[in-house]
Amino acid sequence: MKHSNKSLPVGLALGLLLGGTAQADADHAVVPDKSQLSKLCKDCAFVTEVHTETRQGKSSGVGMVGGALVGGLLANRLGGGNGKALATVGGAAAGGYAGNEIEKSGKKYTVWVVRLIYKDGSAHSRELGTDPQLRGGDVVLMQNGRLSRQ
Repeated sequence: MKHSNKSLPVGLALGLLLGGTAQADADHAVVPDKSQLSKLCKDCAFVTEVHTETRQGKSSGVGMVGGALVGGLLANRLGGGNGKALATVGGAAAGGYAGNEIEKSGKKYTVWVVRLIYKDGSAHSRELGTDPQLRGGDVVLMQNGRLSRQ
């Protein structure tokens, strides 16, 4: 499930213009005010949101080959006469696609998406393979490609 937050830039702009305090919108994003951004160090960022997303795994081709074999064999048994070859090819194609999708869905994994705003107002996202133990409103330091809470 892909998560999109189009209200974040609008909320950030309003928050910066009005000089308000950090506030959460309907998607739980936290928008820093000017003073919070100005206090950030050079390599620090304000966490606006942390959420998880599920990614589909990569296929090795084993599922596709296995699915194509099974699909082709089943279709060959069902087809008759001149349509037997067409049924076999169609079954192999459908079986290959299904086998590939089944293999990928069996390799699903979760990522944590951390949305950040830096001192200059630029927004970036980091995708992490493990729970960063962060939440909206935290201040983090980026060192050697890693985020650490300040």
